[in-house]
Amino acid sequence: MGKIVLLHPDLGIGGAERLVVDVALALQKEGHDVQFVTAHHDPKHCFTETKDGSFQVTVVGDWLPRSVFGRFHAVFAYLRMIYAAIYLVFFSGIKPDLVFCDQVSACIPILRCRGLKVIFYCHFPDQLLSYRGSRLKQMYRAPLDWLEEVTTGMADKILVNSNFTAGVFKATFKRLERITPDVLYPSVNTDLFESTSASPLNQVIEDPAFLADDAFIFLSINRYERKKNLSLALRAFAELRTVLEDDKWGRVFFIMAGGYDSRVQENVEHFTELVCLAVRLGVSEKVKFLKSPSDSVKLSLLYHSHCLIYTPSNEHFGIVPLEAMHAKKPVIAVNSGGPTETVVDGVTGFLCEPVPRKFAEAMAKFVSNKPLVNRMGLQGRGWVMEKFSFLSFSKQLQAIVMDFLQNDKKTD
Repeated sequence: MGKIVLLHPDLGIGGAERLVVDVALALQKEGHDVQFVTAHHDPKHCFTETKDGSFQVTVVGDWLPRSVFGRFHAVFAYLRMIYAAIYLVFFSGIKPDLVFCDQVSACIPILRCRGLKVIFYCHFPDQLLSYRGSRLKQMYRAPLDWLEEVTTGMADKILVNSNFTAGVFKATFKRLERITPDVLYPSVNTDLFESTSASPLNQVIEDPAFLADDAFIFLSINRYERKKNLSLALRAFAELRTVLEDDKWGRVFFIMAGGYDSRVQENVEHFTELVCLAVRLGVSEKVKFLKSPSDSVKLSLLYHSHCLIYTPSNEHFGIVPLEAMHAKKPVIAVNSGGPTETVVDGVTGFLCEPVPRKFAEAMAKFVSNKPLVNRMGLQGRGWVMEKFSFLSFSKQLQAIVMDFLQNDKKTD
């Protein structure tokens, strides 16, 4: 087996971080020597496996700023990863057989200059995540976009998280038309789910109304970022009031939980925006907001809720719907992007246009029909275990890694 380094910009809590931790777990179980090199790791804001001694985590370059006056995030993200790569290659003493990096490709030339084998996992082209509202912003992004495309093409192997992202990759990186990325779906870490005890709901939510036997709880789990369109979930919940009879509306509640980092201005601002929106919509007494739930709390929320609401449009993949289906909960998601590959409309949940009324109508179907909740929940669990299990993910990843390592030995 080989020595593998996972080079990641920030080991926080999010879909990308969950994926890279699962990569580490899968490779470690296959007998590889796995460790992380990252520009930031906060033990108070990370997945358990990166702080409990499961892996060696080396933090380098955290002294570099993330931005200047709230600007130039992309530039500093690139610089931090380049610095981490320089440390790995020239100063760490680590001699990896393979480097698995994701999100930021600017570090790849540093790795390749010493002949290291590189797998790059493209969650989504970074240039498409940046808003270009002015000519000046377009000029600022132009060299970064070029650098992203060129350096991405320097990886030995490129993986993407869905067929949707594979199509976007092809349409965006015109210079890389010769490259066809492989799809490696993220998976649900079933071992984590089965080994972590869910907290009782009364330890998470103190409001007795949420704890009533006849309470129906909708759940949203996503980072507090505007692109996640969390306001759609709140507006749909408020719209549900006009769809349901009064007695049914009285027992319906909503929990919004999400990744929250006080260092990220958007997290702080958007959290406040959502709390204020709930007040304006007149539903604040029926909505609870939670910040960065632990694994135990998240499992508790999935276990005690009845349906997941997932609102990002053109989401690259989206791991939360899989986690909800694994927990036997139906999912209502936007009819675009990754959820169209993970949620089976009418079988494991509903896919809707991103309109509050459409979401509210789908939500009402579950409130009025508990057997439907149970049936779709069971079908969702079966679907996840068949198509997105950790075992399937591990086997595919191991095959890719071993192909690299074996070919490298033949070359030697």
